[in-house]
Amino acid sequence: MDVSLVCAQIDGPARRYVDLYLAKVERKGRSREELWAVIEWLLGYVPSDLADERLAAASLAAWLDDAPAYNPAASLVRGKACGIDVSQIEDPTMHRVRVLDKLVDELAKGHPLE
Repeated sequence: MDVSLVCAQIDGPARRYVDLYLAKVERKGRSREELWAVIEWLLGYVPSDLADERLAAASLAAWLDDAPAYNPAASLVRGKACGIDVSQIEDPTMHRVRVLDKLVDELAKGHPLE
């Protein structure tokens, strides 16, 4: 599967997308723990939540919308994800998808995430 799938749809199981993100960052020499730290910062999910079976049962959209602690600093994330300017996205769910895409892209590129 290709990570570009995340750019096209968000109705598949969240587990599938998290696995795609993980494959992407590991392919670029980053670790699972670094990805988990990004997800925890953005969404409030702790690593044990990412092994939970609810991740396989929920759609990506529901998983993002039901995040335990969506970080308000996510509104400060700038740039493009999947060719879309993150700051211009009005739909809250799509904004969360693109912010997560952008953070994963930055992590995979080796940029520091602060």
